[in-house]
Parts: sequence; C-alpha cells; structure tokens
Amino acid sequence: MSLTRTGNDAMSERVLEVRGLSKRFPGVIALDAVSFDLMAGEVHGLCGENGAGKSTLIKVLSGIHASGSYEGQVLVGGQPVAFRSIADAEAAGIAVIYQELALIGAMTVAENVFLGAEPRRGALIDWHKMYADTRELLRDYDLTLDPTARVADLGVGQQQLVEIVKALAKNSKILLLDEPTAALTETEVERLLHIVGGLRQRGITCVYISHKLDEVLEIADRITVLRDGEGVCTLAAGETGKDEVIRHMVGREIVDFYPRERIEPGAPLLKVEGLSVAAEGVEVLRNISFEVRAGEVLGLGGLMGAGRSELLLHILGGYGQRIGGVVQVNGRALSGHTPADAIAEGLVLVSEDRKRYGLFLEKSIGFNLSLSSLGQFATHLLIDQNGEIRRNQIFFDSLGIRANGQETVVGSLSGGNQQKVVLGKALMTEPQVILLDEPTRGIDVGAKVEVYQLVNHLTAEGKAVVLVSSELPELMGMSDRMVILSSGQVGGRFDRQDASQERILAAAMAHN
Repeated sequence: MSLTRTGNDAMSERVLEVRGLSKRFPGVIALDAVSFDLMAGEVHGLCGENGAGKSTLIKVLSGIHASGSYEGQVLVGGQPVAFRSIADAEAAGIAVIYQELALIGAMTVAENVFLGAEPRRGALIDWHKMYADTRELLRDYDLTLDPTARVADLGVGQQQLVEIVKALAKNSKILLLDEPTAALTETEVERLLHIVGGLRQRGITCVYISHKLDEVLEIADRITVLRDGEGVCTLAAGETGKDEVIRHMVGREIVDFYPRERIEPGAPLLKVEGLSVAAEGVEVLRNISFEVRAGEVLGLGGLMGAGRSELLLHILGGYGQRIGGVVQVNGRALSGHTPADAIAEGLVLVSEDRKRYGLFLEKSIGFNLSLSSLGQFATHLLIDQNGEIRRNQIFFDSLGIRANGQETVVGSLSGGNQQKVVLGKALMTEPQVILLDEPTRGIDVGAKVEVYQLVNHLTAEGKAVVLVSSELPELMGMSDRMVILSSGQVGGRFDRQDASQERILAAAMAHN
C-alpha cells in the first residue's frame, strides 16, 4: 500500500511542543527533560521499549497527569497550557485512542460518538439530529459504519473506527493513537492506516505509538525514539530504517533478531492424534494430529479464527468438548482433564491475553508468580511464605523483571515486564511442555529478544515448546517445524528450511 507523506515543506505550522518535560514517580524518573513537537497534518511515530516513557508522555499531553505534577512546558499553538484534566486537553483539541477501547457495547455507534455531548431540543435528546450528524461525520471520512448498529456487534477494527469518529466529533486536531493495531487483522490494519493517511491530508495531526515498526515506518512522517525516559532522537521516516530505529530504542545493535538455537530433538513429549473438538454443539477443530519432541519448538500458525488459541486451550483442558482423538503428555493420555490436571502432568499455557487471563493486575508480582504452584509451598493447610518468597526471587532474578521488588503491583509494570511475570508463573509449575500463545504481543523489541532467548533456554533443558504467533517472520524464525491451521483443520506442515511466507499463507487459506 502506498501512503503519501506530508513532507517537511507542508509541515510549516507547529501545533504542539513539549519543552524539557520531566516526570517523577517514587524511585523512578519516567521522563527526563524530554523535548518533542508536532507539526500540523503530520503523522508522528513514537517508539521505545516498554518503560521508555511513551505512556507517561501521552498521559501528560492528554491531561491525565495534571499540570503541576511535572516539570517543563507544554505549548499548543505556540501558547503555554496547563491541563488539569482530560476535559482540558479535549477542549484544546487533543484526544487519545487507547488500545483498550472506551466504548459502551450496549449502545449504538451514534450514542457512543456523542456520549456526554448529545444534541438536545430543550431538555430532551434530539435523536434525529444525533443520528444525522453521525451519518455526516461517517460520510465525511468515507467510513461505511451504520450509526444505528450496536457497538457490541461490531468487530474490533470497526470499534477502533468508532473511537476515531468519537474523537473527531469533538473537533480534535491532534489524535494520540496508542497501539491502535494490536488486536486487528491484516485487512483491518490496512484499513486503519488508510484512514490515518486520510486524516493527515485533512490537516489532522496523529501521534502513532506502536511496537510494529514496519507500520510506523510506512505511515509516519517523523519518528521520535524514547529510551529510559529520555528523548534519544527524532528521525525523518523516509530517511531511516528498522535497524536504525531498533538500535536507538535498545541502545545497541541486535545482530540476530530471531536467535533460534537448534538442538537434536529427543522423545515426543506432547502427542495429539485425530483431535476433534466441539463448542456449543459446533465442531471447531477437526482431525488434528501433531507431536512435539523434547528440545523442539513447534510453530502453530494460521489466520485469525483458524482455531490456534482454541486448540491450546483445549489441550490444557479449558475449552470445548472432545468428540474424537487423543492427547498424550509423556506417553500418558489426558482425557476429561482440567487445567489443574494438565499442570500436574507437566503441561502449561501462557495465554495470549495476559491482562484478562494471565494476571491479577491489582496484586503483587510475588502473588502472581506463585499462583499456579502454591501446592509446592503447602504444609498442613499452611503456606511456607519464606519458601515461596525465596522461590519467587529465583524467577524474579533469572527473568530480569525490572521492578523494585516482589511486592510491586503488577499493573504498574510495563507490558514486557508483565509478560515476564506471566512466563515466570508458568515456569514455576516446572512444566515439560510449554504452550505459548502470542508470547510477544504488545511488547517491545528488546523484550521480544529476551523471550526468544528464554525459548532457547527451555529447549536446551529438554523441554518442548508450542509457539503460536500471528507474525510470520517470528513464526518462521523461532520454529523448528510448523503446523498451519485453516478453519479448524491442518492446512499444511513445514520444516524450517522448506517454509516461505507464500507457502504458509497458502496453507492458512487451504480450507477457507
């Protein structure tokens, strides 16, 4: 897809400027004298590892961190501003589109767009005007959404567009897009990038925050890199590349991005034969067979909805009804098992949604780490807390979790460190087979490499890994063999040396 950038000549008006911004939390300098500016009608990429300061900067610009809680200046249209709330930032034309969308599913598109600012006729809501105004907005931006549709019935990509229209309805001139494509399909990503490109042509400025550097390089005019709370550099997107951005993000050269260390595999640790699964009376998985050997990474690929997550959840005992086939771990069949039974047999799953299924965000790191292995510390209905703390510390240190200590609340950690806690919780169960469902989703480049190195360490110890990934380079780079699902069936099988993106995509569409 070709996206026309604004070009420096057209970006003559500075609409926002940050001068010497510093923000401190207890024991942490989140931003250290950062300077940053936005030009009218540009798309400005904001990159950095988790914990680099991106979220803090966005919270200052959106009024979440109120004026007086930080040092430095924020200027809009050349004038200093002092936002005391989100409403102040919105009044100045700044809106944030978060990864976790702030929509009410039971309401219609129009009701969400004008929520809190409904047009009125006297004391009553003017429903006719609200729907007419929404239709006009959608028409202006070439969006094919139905204003009367219930938001809960829309796909994630369409909901993302509703959030953007909601911001535009408030006459926002600066949109801050925080990981906008994290949960979107490839087609939805292309659609969103097209919309963002259209906003640029209308003079609306966008800050585009993403760990997907290919997207940032495709859509952005300029890219600012933060590292450890400092502004490292601002680059012209058309004059840089992925390797240079990564080097500025992590402060070093990453020579081998997918450092898979292949070893001679041992005996099969997980064996699936003729597996068929139904959910709510509908067959969702059909006649699936594969095995994973000690020291091996089996990649599990396929398009969204192909059944990858459902397969892993069923193997663990958390999804669907088995209507055929056998699952064996270490040569023993698992039948009618629960997740607790599977863990006891040496099987563990790291879910794709760490915030919903993997963590108690309001609890401490230590609480989360030992949650799945408390039986190791139980003595006569009591928990050996000293033993639990010692064991937790081993994983805290070995995984390199960046926090003040085990008592740190997980919700305050960066995405990469939250993922390390999820992985630590799984590994504390002492598994032989580890099922990893999108283990690098939403984490930065440096944290991804750490996950890959952990995978190498696990297989070097003789464990078996099943890796689900929607990123084909990652799937191909970190797998020894691959099984590709298509509409709940096996669409293809590949050895590492035989795989190509074209062949994998063809297999993913084999049964569509």
